[in-house]
Amino acid sequence: MAVSIKSGQVVGLEGVPIDVEVDLSQGLHRYSLVGLPDKAVDEARERISAAIKNSGLRPPHKKNQRVTINLAPADLRKEGPLFDLPIALAYVLASKQAAFVADKKMFIGELALDGTLRRARGVLPLAIAAERMGVEELFVPKGNGKEAAFVSNIQVVEATCLSDVLDHLEGRVVIPPLPQTRFQPESKILEYGFEDIKGQESAKRAAEIAAAGAHHIALSGPPGTGKTLLARAMPSILPPISFTEALEVTAIYSVAGKEEKALSSGGLVNIRPFRAPHHTASYAALVGGGHVPRPGEITLAHRGVLFLDEFPEFENRSIEALREPLEEGVISISRVKSSTAFPARILLVAAMNLCPCGNRGTGKDCVCSARHLARYAKRISGPIIDRIDLWAQVPHLDHKKLESAEKTETSQTVQKRVHSARMIQSERFSKTVPNTNSEIGVREIKTYCPLSLPCKTLLQNAASNLQLSARSYHRMIKVARTIADLENSGEIKEAHLLEALQYRPRLDELAYG
Repeated sequence: MAVSIKSGQVVGLEGVPIDVEVDLSQGLHRYSLVGLPDKAVDEARERISAAIKNSGLRPPHKKNQRVTINLAPADLRKEGPLFDLPIALAYVLASKQAAFVADKKMFIGELALDGTLRRARGVLPLAIAAERMGVEELFVPKGNGKEAAFVSNIQVVEATCLSDVLDHLEGRVVIPPLPQTRFQPESKILEYGFEDIKGQESAKRAAEIAAAGAHHIALSGPPGTGKTLLARAMPSILPPISFTEALEVTAIYSVAGKEEKALSSGGLVNIRPFRAPHHTASYAALVGGGHVPRPGEITLAHRGVLFLDEFPEFENRSIEALREPLEEGVISISRVKSSTAFPARILLVAAMNLCPCGNRGTGKDCVCSARHLARYAKRISGPIIDRIDLWAQVPHLDHKKLESAEKTETSQTVQKRVHSARMIQSERFSKTVPNTNSEIGVREIKTYCPLSLPCKTLLQNAASNLQLSARSYHRMIKVARTIADLENSGEIKEAHLLEALQYRPRLDELAYG
């Protein structure tokens, strides 16, 4: 008798349906698991046998019985332990030790030897796939339910062990489905805010523009002037994360296995991510990878901030790997058998000193030779410089300024302006693909960012003097559009372009000299 039960696995960040088929027949005892299983799936037979036995049922070790388990589609490699529960249920059903209807039900979960279910990765993408497949009831391990219950139109059942699932399916003890989880963005006060930063008004203004349009920003200046503090205060001025964005971010953290730290008690990531990898982080840690591709720090910062302190000290190929995510909002990881594209719509905040020794710009004697300065400058290539919209100086601060009683704008005040600008952009792009000004494509610039004749003349003269590339030219227009949005101006004016241009220095000025 052949039995089929629905399950699924995550490929990249997408849930893929998998049919678990079990057939029992007469013959020499044999236990076969086919369908391109990896080692974790292949070892499931031992876990399942012990779990079934310790749940008070007969394990698949009967003499003169052939057990064949197929995971379809057969041409997709099956990875991970999520198939333990559906395989066990399919065997119990095929061996007539239980009787239940498995139609429109989906099962995922790893079994311990005593039959309990262990928390799983990637439950949210699988729940989304289940809804798309028309599944009505999704069974998940205890602890994964709130995450899955954000998906509407399916009932999510949390179970602690194999026996609980069977009791529910056969009607002995009904487990009530979880109520749909409600999304509530986090509004708590963050650790750092703009009110903690003394002076540096120009840099704070650049950060506000970056937050309003999701533009990438670089902060350069001597050590200890507030670059790191300003970067860590960026989340405090960003608008609250939306439900759609929260679903995207939660799916990433769930697949990466970081949901326990990232998820709130409500089951969904409800704040914008802030990732700050150390400059010694490996290429794979930043970009992602592995035999089974997993998201790296760039993807984990999706819809949030990626802060790269000591930017030129990162490995050169790690810096160059930023080209695609900064431009397209995705990062591709290619392997021999497959290629995976992870979302990476990030707001990059890069911070750097003016020279390797750090004394430049402080009044102290710089001990760096011309060769060291040139080598330091070359660590950031022209294509990366082009993709960073705002270059803000964070100069040495007078010590008296630190003790000043003068009040500065709070993050809450700045966030209101940023949120208003984002709402203008949301209305502007309500029927198109872009979400923010930074995402406007070349073809769309004339539609969303029309320039008057004086503005065109000003920009063309500035582009010639600053040696701007075509990419930088278009990015300056988009930054000016954001500045206009902050002022609630329907058109881009010369003042908006001039302010945008002041954050775009000449290429030779970027050589930290």
